[in-house]
Amino acid sequence: MEEAKDMSPEEQQRVCRELAEHYRAIISLLGDDPDREGLRKTPERAAKAMLKLTKGYRQSAQEIISSAIFEHTGSRIVIVRDIEFYSFCEHHLLPFFGKVHVGYIPNGKIVGLSKVARLVEVFARRFQVQERLTAQICQSLSEALATEGVIVMVEARHLCMQMRGVEKQGAVTVTYDCTGKFEEETWRREFYSLLGKNSNVQ
Repeated sequence: MEEAKDMSPEEQQRVCRELAEHYRAIISLLGDDPDREGLRKTPERAAKAMLKLTKGYRQSAQEIISSAIFEHTGSRIVIVRDIEFYSFCEHHLLPFFGKVHVGYIPNGKIVGLSKVARLVEVFARRFQVQERLTAQICQSLSEALATEGVIVMVEARHLCMQMRGVEKQGAVTVTYDCTGKFEEETWRREFYSLLGKNSNVQ
């Protein structure tokens, strides 16, 4: 897994200044006046927001998980469901958002529940496609925690489908990835049943 690459305060200020210059140019190219009252501080605000919304590039999934691993035996499946996330489609830089459901079968160890949500944030706060996001969450938890299997299901709406292109407002994209025992249909069905989802998903 990758290592964290956090910025110093000085580096953050430099990046924000450069981003703001680009946002100012974009506003002008699109036909508005970046010096008018409503837009005067928009480039700086947008730069700070984008730096925060892409903080996953400067975080380490392994460090987050390894900071809260505990000894435990007995649980058949651990599920953290309905983890809200927001990300950016890498093809259009428009948001996609939804919920992530994560399940794993402990093999002598468990991870603090909030760390599963933080793991989702690490990969969501980057330019993404939903398929890769799903796989990265699954792979990272599998690598960082001793389990007998991991399963990840993501349900999301994509503004690149709702605001442009086909403009289908009700479309929801569902992806999943799994390892270990969850590659067996019986375990997948148990996971979907506990989520209250259609158990016919293969």
